[in-house]
Amino acid sequence: MIPLVLILATLGFRGLGVLGVRRFATWPGSAAYGMALMLLFTASAHFVPSTVTVMPNHADMVRMVPPFLPYAGALVYLTGVLELLGAVGLLRAAIRRPAGYALAALFVSLLPANIHAAVADVPFAGGAATPLWQRIPEQILYLAVALWIARTANTRTTTPVEESVYS
Repeated sequence: MIPLVLILATLGFRGLGVLGVRRFATWPGSAAYGMALMLLFTASAHFVPSTVTVMPNHADMVRMVPPFLPYAGALVYLTGVLELLGAVGLLRAAIRRPAGYALAALFVSLLPANIHAAVADVPFAGGAATPLWQRIPEQILYLAVALWIARTANTRTTTPVEESVYS
């Protein structure tokens, strides 16, 4: 479901670019907004009370944390905040590059939790656990898109002064 949010949002934003919305004139720019939207969905689960069962919640996320890591609840809140900060960073062209690289590092650091959740058969949102063969490619997709956004981000924050045609 979540990869579809990324893909469909990116396609939707790029479609707006084709229609003339300059903010979405490039694939990497559209992907940055698509990933930001996806991160809003994924980050929200970090803060949802365990009484909510129609979507992943904080308790689901805590169960994903490998047992060797202390303070699982705090780590879940921290990663949720980092996802939200990454989403905001992707929306700001001036900091899109560092935000993309930071998100790539975050996705790598979340890999052990995804592996643990699949191997330990941790249920998610009351349903069956997501299998490892699905989790790993999803993480690779998110990592690849974050790196692509970072590598293609325009580092220029100001427009160059045009040369005068009268000089």
